[in-house]
Amino acid sequence: MKHFSSPLLQKSTFILFVLLILLTSFVSSAVALLLGLLVGLLVGNPFKNHTGKISKYVLQAAVVGLGFGINLYQVAETGLSGIVYTFASLAVTMLLGMLLGRLFYTSPKLTHLVSAGTAICGGSAIAAVAPAIKAEPEEISVSLGIVFILNAVALFVFPGVGKWLHLSQEQFGLWAAIAIHDTSSVVGSASRYGDHALQIATTLKLTRALWIVPMVLVSSLLYREGKAKVIIPLFIVLFILASVASTFIPAVTSFSPLIVLIAKKGLLLSLFLIGANISLNNLKTISAKPFWQGLILWLIVASVSLAIIYFAG
Repeated sequence: MKHFSSPLLQKSTFILFVLLILLTSFVSSAVALLLGLLVGLLVGNPFKNHTGKISKYVLQAAVVGLGFGINLYQVAETGLSGIVYTFASLAVTMLLGMLLGRLFYTSPKLTHLVSAGTAICGGSAIAAVAPAIKAEPEEISVSLGIVFILNAVALFVFPGVGKWLHLSQEQFGLWAAIAIHDTSSVVGSASRYGDHALQIATTLKLTRALWIVPMVLVSSLLYREGKAKVIIPLFIVLFILASVASTFIPAVTSFSPLIVLIAKKGLLLSLFLIGANISLNNLKTISAKPFWQGLILWLIVASVSLAIIYFAG
């Protein structure tokens, strides 16, 4: 696609959006990606030769930083039942995602990203898994877009459904942690339902975040090229070390919130750069099928997990 804006306008817009992301608090993940797409599709990316590589490393660094926000003591408090629920939902979600991908004839990597985002913790899982499977920028962008849309829907729909079914605080917290993608939407939805629901949902969601590690390792194994050895990505090792340090080293705990804040800004920046690297020609190669695939997968996970929690309680 040919852009008619001047190089000065392209650079000014790009820099302005980066400053908005880094220096303000009102830019969400979805908005960051949208701003990037605005640059890539309408204005033009003046740094296209560099943003692809930069986004990769910024994204990985952000994942490591988010590890400082995981307290292993809180994870342990979820108990055996929470672990069983988490593992079962993750395994079933990935299997259903694979089957839906074949039904909709969606590319394997895009299917894997959407499924991983649905199974674990939305954008963070996609951000961690994408480098492991060498996903293309347009595949990352589409999978993130699907997750963000469904997150917005869940934020408003879940509390209403919970009240309609008279779910207890514990039931709703468990359901929100399993069926809502991103932690921010889990917190937002559960906080509208009650303090106890918020505590349960947040703790269980942190537990789910740790499943990023085995997910990345399995993904690397599934998408390795030929007989190449499976190499544990360095950023995943650092993610684990970050969570351990934040849990057991008091000196680290004191500045962990600052690191997490910086990591979240880094994640927003990486989403912007990913969007800015997308062109109209890239998007033309992707149909609407991935969205329907992600929507159906999410509806199945949300409804089945709700039924199990409702009748078990």
